[in-house]
Amino acid sequence: MKHKAKSEKLKAKSGKRETVYPQLSTSPTLSRTIGVLQERSLHAALKKWYARRGDKIETPLEGYHIDLVRGDLLIEIQTRNFFALKKKLSKLLETHRLRLVHPIAQEKWLVRVAADGVTEISRRRSPKRGTFHDIFDELVAIPTLLAHPNFSLDILLIHAQEIRRVRAAHEKPAKRTRFPRDWDRHDHQLLQVVDSRLIESLADLRAFLPNNLPAQFTNRELARALGGPYARAQSMTYVLRQIGILERVGKRGRAILYAVIAAD
Repeated sequence: MKHKAKSEKLKAKSGKRETVYPQLSTSPTLSRTIGVLQERSLHAALKKWYARRGDKIETPLEGYHIDLVRGDLLIEIQTRNFFALKKKLSKLLETHRLRLVHPIAQEKWLVRVAADGVTEISRRRSPKRGTFHDIFDELVAIPTLLAHPNFSLDILLIHAQEIRRVRAAHEKPAKRTRFPRDWDRHDHQLLQVVDSRLIESLADLRAFLPNNLPAQFTNRELARALGGPYARAQSMTYVLRQIGILERVGKRGRAILYAVIAAD
């Protein structure tokens, strides 16, 4: 398959090597704009990893800044919150080919550091494991753009680390949280890109559906076939209905039944 061939090239480029943890960066004054810091390192590292020789970086175009311009292809790297890009993507797709690049953490380390933002206190592996299917949680914000002929999507599976900075005694939390905690998310850092999957057509999206689904299925049956959460199946059926891959065909009890629409 297309994405498997690309994955082989990616692995050849990355090579088999030990994971090297990046040195934690220092700053004279730790900013409290956590929302900005949360994506800054990861976004910058992915942009550097994705760029090729000859690409233009941070190029102004039609009132926007484009992460990478590769010939006639615009490349935008977005680590989360696709909704924030919806207006920008819709405008640029009218006249340009555009590729959206999104990382999913297949493996993530949770690193606690002291208030100086550098001194490591502890490190543990998160029990959560990301998969390519996680992309549907973001795609619910821009489902109709997937059918645009100028749009493509590159999903990267990565290993990353989340830096959790323990607050000093006098500091207040950076933002309100559901449960009390003594730390704030300070940064996300890239460790390694391990795989990728390029989506260029509706056929590529159809390939996300498991082969062992019955002709008519519910969200619960889809979740079981995927081996994932029920909410993921809901996101997936919503997105695939919006672009004409799935349709509602009735109900089984109170559960909605879906079926795959035959390809043209």
